[in-house]
Amino acid sequence: MSFAGLLDFARKDIDIPASSPRNLLKDVHSQFIHQYQADHNSYMYIMSEHLRVSGIYWCVNAMDLSKDLEKMPSQEIIEYVKTCRNSDGGYGPAPGHDSHILHTLCAVQTLLIFGETIDSETSNEIASYVKSLQQEDGSFVGDIAGEIDTRFTMCSLATCHLINRPNTLNIQKAIEFIMRCYNTDGGFGTRPGSESHAGQVYCCVGSLAITGRLEEINRDRTAEWLAFRQCESGGLNGRPEKLPDVCYSWWVLASLAILGRLDFIDEKKMKRFIFACQDDETGGFADRPGDCADPFHTVFGIAALSLFGDETLEPVDPIFCMTKRSLGKLSIL
Repeated sequence: MSFAGLLDFARKDIDIPASSPRNLLKDVHSQFIHQYQADHNSYMYIMSEHLRVSGIYWCVNAMDLSKDLEKMPSQEIIEYVKTCRNSDGGYGPAPGHDSHILHTLCAVQTLLIFGETIDSETSNEIASYVKSLQQEDGSFVGDIAGEIDTRFTMCSLATCHLINRPNTLNIQKAIEFIMRCYNTDGGFGTRPGSESHAGQVYCCVGSLAITGRLEEINRDRTAEWLAFRQCESGGLNGRPEKLPDVCYSWWVLASLAILGRLDFIDEKKMKRFIFACQDDETGGFADRPGDCADPFHTVFGIAALSLFGDETLEPVDPIFCMTKRSLGKLSIL
């Protein structure tokens, strides 16, 4: 790491280069996503098999948000996603991989973005799989490995909502578990007693929104914890004493939008940071200015800008991170 890089980590923030982009470069991002998805022989594509379905969702959603979904090979993608469904009703990241709730949600989201109908039998099988992940205390595991995390609660509730099977799960126990993860600082952790983290706040606030239980928390206290994630550079971090990262532009801003407190952060400084994370040559967003762009940070950078009402982008739903167009009546907010 360079001396400048060491200084960044010491002060937990970054400098934004004067040459950084100052507006959204939407067209080059569409080219970046399209090329990434199309080149199945690239090193990055081959090495990302373990998260392929999630990666497909990132790419498809980025294009939908950018109003360029028609550029994606819809039928090819739909057929591939369907081959990732297993006999237990869930989806793995690629054919032959075990099911996981993260990829199951991403598979459902991808199909809905393309307007694909998920029939009743398939929905019942998916719901049965999700139900099998809920534990006696209301928590959810991600897969057969048994890891418990509030991310999996959000993914499970979101999946059942999107396939119109919300009553499959024990909602009351799920909420009770979430509230045991609510900390006195206003944030949420992965499990009871865990440190507050912006990603977990998004998952828990989103879960409460899906189930109509936002009154369980102090909105202002949670929003204040989120607001303190903004660094002087304008970027947002996931927890205290960490560097800002463009993906938290989504986790934090979406949480604030759900809470009705988006004005708790400095929008102008926030946009400046997001714009600076763009690669103006190859396209795409990186975690921070000057780093390598990837689809993960690209979709969340674009989605964050949509929350601010960018008219060149489709309006995004802050709970499900999908366009309101693709959600239709499934949108809650």
